[in-house]
Amino acid sequence: MNFSNLFRLEENLHLDKKTLVVLRWFAIFGQLISINIVYFYLELSFPIIECHLIIFLGLITNVFLEFKIKTKQLKDIYSSLFLIYDLIQLSALLYFTGGISNPFSLLLIVPAIVSSTFLSAGTTIILGLVTTSSLFSLTKFYLPLPGIAEYGFSFPLFYKIGILISIIVGLIFLSYFGIRFSGETKKRSEALNKLQQVIAKEYELESLGGQAAAAAHSLGTPLATIAVVAKELRKEIGEKSKHSKDLDLLISQSKRCGDILKKISQKQIIEDKFMSSIKLEDLLVEILRSFMETSKKEINLNSSNDKNKIDIKRSPEIIYGLRNFIGNAVKFSNKKIDVRIESNEEKICIKINDDGPGFPDDIIRILGEPYIKSKLINDKSGLGLGTFLGKTLLERQGAKLSFSNDGQYKGAVVTIIWKVKEFNLTF
Repeated sequence: MNFSNLFRLEENLHLDKKTLVVLRWFAIFGQLISINIVYFYLELSFPIIECHLIIFLGLITNVFLEFKIKTKQLKDIYSSLFLIYDLIQLSALLYFTGGISNPFSLLLIVPAIVSSTFLSAGTTIILGLVTTSSLFSLTKFYLPLPGIAEYGFSFPLFYKIGILISIIVGLIFLSYFGIRFSGETKKRSEALNKLQQVIAKEYELESLGGQAAAAAHSLGTPLATIAVVAKELRKEIGEKSKHSKDLDLLISQSKRCGDILKKISQKQIIEDKFMSSIKLEDLLVEILRSFMETSKKEINLNSSNDKNKIDIKRSPEIIYGLRNFIGNAVKFSNKKIDVRIESNEEKICIKINDDGPGFPDDIIRILGEPYIKSKLINDKSGLGLGTFLGKTLLERQGAKLSFSNDGQYKGAVVTIIWKVKEFNLTF
């Protein structure tokens, strides 16, 4: 395994200092309360002074961590050092209080679990190995459990081995779960950040037309003033002046700028009316035309079963989602792409089918998750981020999506379904 990947050096992992400090305060006060209850209330004897000293050392390290270390985020290596110290401290306490037979020996797995959630897999493996070594040591080397001699009770060897195995199994299971959970959470968080960037960009592009119209309106007056002044100067200096040609050029260029701004302003007015509402079929036609202009593949739209031609709002989410899946069909198809829209009083359905190789069997069930990679294809396959973005955006607009390979062209099929009631409420 690659060292940088194991310790995820490129990700610059951190553990929040406040989280670690609070966790250690809970542990310190919990240990202090436990040993004092057992010694003074239950009146069971064990090396109380040594245990107090061990806890006091832990308290000093936590005060140092809270007040002397100024950074708010502890790097992976520094976090692991504190967690290893906590392991050693707890192991020392358990040595004086019964070793593996102490019920609190289960807490030895906590540092590794914290690491699996917040830190790298390499750090978690190191902590896991240290924890396992401590558990084996505490199975063989320890002072008697407080009260065990008074009540004439002893733990058979197989019982202690059973405790050892159960804690190690719990350590492995919870560490693996923590690594997978934190990794998938991080991937999803990154994907959602990209989703927000996509939406922000789409809305930014949508607002450019309005900004252009506002600019055209604002620039119209000073540009007209420039043209008037230039014409007056042209009249004053006459035809024979050496500046006549320059003034003619200034007048012509100001007129040209005025015409351009007028077109921008008029275009925005037309687009505003168009964008207020549009039929889904017309939106598909517009999207498909943009691909027809750049691709020689056969792209067909079938709307013969589109019975309920309702108007919808042109939202960036729907435009991006549909463009993403149609673009994928164009990319992976051999020659043909078929887009069908079917609707009735209850639902609206869009099916996008191409004659390409279809969705790989090893990922078809998890399509829509970010950062997935098929092992069956290597040339054009990505990491599934585009599919995740398109699926998430459409689902936020009330759609339900499914993926299959059983369409007319035997390639990939993306089915997008809206319930008419939910669709109308969304818009």
